[in-house]
Amino acid sequence: MPASVIDEPLGVSCVFMDGRKAECYLNQDRLPQLAAQMVRALADLVKPHGDLDSLDTVRGYLVSIRFFLKDLDEHGFTGTAKALSRPVLARALLALKGGRHESSIRILLRRLDDLESVFPTDVRQFVDGRNFHARPVEDRQPLVPYSEREWANLISVCEGITGTAYTAFKAAMREAEQGQDVATGGWSRQNIQWVLRHRGPEGTLPKRVSGQFGDVRRLTAVYPGAATEAVAALFPGPGVAFAYRTLFGTRTGIVADGIAGLGIGDIDWAGDRTALVDYIKGRTAKESLTLSRSAVRLLERWLEHSAVLREFAPAELKGGLWLRFNPTGPWKWSAARFPKPDEWNWYEHNGLVDADGNPLLVHGPRIRTTFEASKDRRIWQSTSRATIDPNHTPAVEGAHYVAHQTPTQRAATEAIIESAQSDLIRRSQSPLVIKSDDNLATFLEGFPAEAARLGLDDAALAELIGGERDVFAAACGDQLSGLQGPPGKPCPARPWVCLLCPLALFAPRHLPNLMRLRAFFARQWQQTPAAAFMAIFGPYAQRLDDLLSPQSKYFTTAALQDAAGQVADSDSELPLRPEESTH
Repeated sequence: MPASVIDEPLGVSCVFMDGRKAECYLNQDRLPQLAAQMVRALADLVKPHGDLDSLDTVRGYLVSIRFFLKDLDEHGFTGTAKALSRPVLARALLALKGGRHESSIRILLRRLDDLESVFPTDVRQFVDGRNFHARPVEDRQPLVPYSEREWANLISVCEGITGTAYTAFKAAMREAEQGQDVATGGWSRQNIQWVLRHRGPEGTLPKRVSGQFGDVRRLTAVYPGAATEAVAALFPGPGVAFAYRTLFGTRTGIVADGIAGLGIGDIDWAGDRTALVDYIKGRTAKESLTLSRSAVRLLERWLEHSAVLREFAPAELKGGLWLRFNPTGPWKWSAARFPKPDEWNWYEHNGLVDADGNPLLVHGPRIRTTFEASKDRRIWQSTSRATIDPNHTPAVEGAHYVAHQTPTQRAATEAIIESAQSDLIRRSQSPLVIKSDDNLATFLEGFPAEAARLGLDDAALAELIGGERDVFAAACGDQLSGLQGPPGKPCPARPWVCLLCPLALFAPRHLPNLMRLRAFFARQWQQTPAAAFMAIFGPYAQRLDDLLSPQSKYFTTAALQDAAGQVADSDSELPLRPEESTH
């Protein structure tokens, strides 16, 4: 049901998606005509026409309207929205304190113009423009992830709630199969569950002395909690549904508003083990996520657990994913957003506490932050030390998911920094190159520090210089100690990675292959966007240009020309994977 305007006193009457009703008033008498226009726009912003679905949000918009009207009135403005010019609006918006009020007023003015076409083109363009009060990024306080102990406790409590409720549901289903009508078989658990299973929860509640469950005394003899306890097993209530939803958030990392708005139709099943979920992210648009196996199992269990409930739910609510039934609440059926858990003692009832023993507040965006901060990063770049999620910009990753860290996350970040610093040091070092007439004695004399760093005895150094330890582009000091793979196993690095490896030694015999690498880089440059090429091959191409430049004098001009004549400029000259081909 859409919100409506209350004329006297001026305000809005709202019915939110979770069934709650509220009346909010402007409580001021300045510029009554403009005030009425702004309130009409606010009413149209409430769901289902707009995005507002919270009492606090509606009240916040009313506060912004009060500030806006107060400033206009104090500066002599007396007209309606049509009289708002660009200079008047600019002064009034600049006078608003903080970006929140300015954003709210711009949103209201846009909606008012959409409804009543009150602005000329130039004023509408101004309203659609950028805010004067841009909130600095550095002033934003990113959410702190839950600690590892709190995260584990949250998951454990939710798994306990859902597991216990699901076990009770299966037991109630078995009892219902064994029972019969109470009028025929008498009062027993099996018969009560039979009645609930076949007639639903709403018509069987003890609302009056007569009726299906009118004999409260007999009902309480079987279920001490009367109808509330009897109904709970077959028809999950708000506490159980909230635990399922919270657990779903810990396994998917979907934004809180996206999870809250999910429906049965948003789930696309691809076989028994794969599901794709479409959800709405308020700041962007519709997004999709392929669920992990653990999330799919949880979703399957919830759909099974709520299947009986959906048979008796009102038609308009059956499609909501988080459907629940509350026999004691004013709104028995609901599928929209949950009320705040502290309003119904969910924390205290389930013993969910933080490290200090205080109730651990369940916060949807914070759950997403913790999920992002703790998820396995090896899926990005095959290493747990990968820095940036492909779905995030570096700014978002740093501001939202790296600002506050657990000790484990801090250790991973420090490892990333150390790795990056080592990369910079390696790139700044000159390559280790020997001349054609060098032997072991001259190498030891010319590179004593490098010989000591490699840690090889004379025999191994002789193998390195003599070509017995050659790889594609260089000679390798120790293929079982490569930086790109686990110790003790052959280095899996691609041929060009050797160009920056501290274990690499370059000699004239490697020149043909180095020339082939340069030709390969040239072909990649022609078919790859510049930014992508520099991210993948840039540092190696720079080192190769330095090695093969006559000005560097690593190799003679004659040797470089002879090697260049051996290059056929074809992918077949290099050990490439199919995805690395340039043809």
